[in-house]
Amino acid sequence: MFGMVIASSSPAVAARCAHALAGAGVVATQNITDPALGPRLLRALAGGASAAAALGEVLASTPHAAYRQLLVLGRSGPAAAHSGSQALGIVGVALGENSAAAGNLLARDDVPAAMVAAFEAAAGHFGARLLAALRAGAQRGGEAGPVHSAGLLVTGEVSWPIVDLRVDWSEADPIAALTEIWDVYAPQIDAYVERALNPGGAPAFGVPGNP
Repeated sequence: MFGMVIASSSPAVAARCAHALAGAGVVATQNITDPALGPRLLRALAGGASAAAALGEVLASTPHAAYRQLLVLGRSGPAAAHSGSQALGIVGVALGENSAAAGNLLARDDVPAAMVAAFEAAAGHFGARLLAALRAGAQRGGEAGPVHSAGLLVTGEVSWPIVDLRVDWSEADPIAALTEIWDVYAPQIDAYVERALNPGGAPAFGVPGNP
């Protein structure tokens, strides 16, 4: 599986920043975001490039690299990260064995390290481990200002994301809201995949009209 989790003071953060391709890798496009860089990096990973090579290729050909913060993780080899000189506020990056975390406008620069440590220590479903990392980052201080949106994206063996959950705006706690959505959706992940692959033999929805 590949996936990422993210939260921000900006609205709809996952719509701009979260990119993953089944079997290829995952990319975060952060700071002053250019969402076009996500698909470019994923195409390079799908073509066999390492995370570092894919990142180097894109940085060499984009005119505003100083404004971008990028994380790239592919099928093999270590993750790669870039935080441009125009990244906002306090910036932090941490690379784990099979993970990476980064942020800008942080309350403290060790927030990403707390996220990587929590992810690597967590058990259970991959999505639950990502959410544990997000909560750990928030507990460490998270973003310096109030957070209003959050998202979780996970790919599996099929071509589409098996999890794509978002809280695009919340005045309260989008991370708690995202966790609540996950708790509802997680037990149904396999059933939704089965409905796509084998609708005749898939579980019913258990709702009025389709018990």
